[in-house]
Amino acid sequence: MATTEVEFRCFVGGLAWATDSHTLEEAFRPFGEILESKIINDRETGRSRGFGFVTFANEQSMRDAIEGMNGKSLDGRSITVNEAQSRGGYGGGYEGGNRYGRSVGASEGDRW
Repeated sequence: MATTEVEFRCFVGGLAWATDSHTLEEAFRPFGEILESKIINDRETGRSRGFGFVTFANEQSMRDAIEGMNGKSLDGRSITVNEAQSRGGYGGGYEGGNRYGRSVGASEGDRW
C-alpha cells in the first residue's frame, strides 16, 4: 500500500507579474516554516501567470497564512489566499472525447 504524503499548500492568486518566488516566500515566512514557494510561469512566454503556491511544514502555519494574508496587498496587488486543491484524484487533462461521448479519431467500426 502506498503512503500518501500530506501537503500543507496554499494557493496564492492575484499576484503582480513582478512578484517572484523569493518575494512570495518572504511575505509568508512570518506564518511558519516554508518548504517551498513557487510562482507559476507561462510555458511559452516564461512570464508569471499571476498565481503561485506556498507549502508549509505544518497545517497550523498554512491556516495562519490563509487567515493573515487573504485580501492583503503584495507588490501593490490584493491577493487571494486559500488552501490549494490536491494534485491527485483528477487528471485535469484532455480526455479526447467529443460532445457525443465518442473518442476523437474513432474508426468507422467504433460507431455507436
